[in-house]
Amino acid sequence: MTAQHKKIGLALGGGGAKGYAHIGVIKALLDAGIKIDYIAGTSMGALVGGYYAATKNIIELEKTALNIKKSDLFSIKDFIKRRDGALFHGKSIANILNHHLSGIKIENCQIPFAAITTDVKTGDGVIIKNGDLVSAIGASIAIPGIFSPVEIDGRILMDGGLSNPVPADIIKQMGAEYVIAVDVSSKWLTAPEEIVKSHDIYSVISNAFSIMEYQIAKIPLKSADIILRPPVLTYDWAAFGKAGEIIKAGKEEAELNLKEIRSKTGYRAPRRTFAEKFFDFILNKSN
Repeated sequence: MTAQHKKIGLALGGGGAKGYAHIGVIKALLDAGIKIDYIAGTSMGALVGGYYAATKNIIELEKTALNIKKSDLFSIKDFIKRRDGALFHGKSIANILNHHLSGIKIENCQIPFAAITTDVKTGDGVIIKNGDLVSAIGASIAIPGIFSPVEIDGRILMDGGLSNPVPADIIKQMGAEYVIAVDVSSKWLTAPEEIVKSHDIYSVISNAFSIMEYQIAKIPLKSADIILRPPVLTYDWAAFGKAGEIIKAGKEEAELNLKEIRSKTGYRAPRRTFAEKFFDFILNKSN
């Protein structure tokens, strides 16, 4: 008789470079043999989630993250001064996304996916479940003051973190029976004195968004069955050079919670070989 598993939904929150932790979470779930049935993402969560939903290739995304530099995302050639207040057109990120995801429609993704954005005019959250994947991701990561908003179907859209930082409620609506929310930035911590006094634009934006997201995320997170909070809050919003450390933190956080996830979803731990048990025994004895 085939084992019955609950359908698992992954709600991935925003957080700039801290969102690389989502890569580690997905890797840990896959290594554990746990299937992801639905994905909804906000901002960086939309980028990671959309990429994996379309390709099911988390290793390639990890390689891209490890090799990318901040200058690749925030190219000096892309720097502009506009009346809308944006510092960047976002062409650098669009070029990277197009290289991997060009021409892919959300409705054709291998895993059902939704990108969360915010309507500039109304402030309402806008859930994108069809159409061009790259455009949807671009809208979801369009942080006010950093990237220009994106127009889709006559609506001007920007960062989804302004309306739904961790879309656990949306993933529930999509059909998930067990919701794993990954929150990498919406907890309000007391900022170190050096950050409070900092005039660095990235640090200021990061702290402002963390405070805002902490409040906004409270309601949607009530729909989560488990909330993973990788220890990445001390990383700067633009710490893209720390990808390896951040991915590792996400993987370890998910691994720490595998027992609970298995118990609530029906996924059993894979049988271990005698050799695996033996080496674990030796390693534990030597520690």
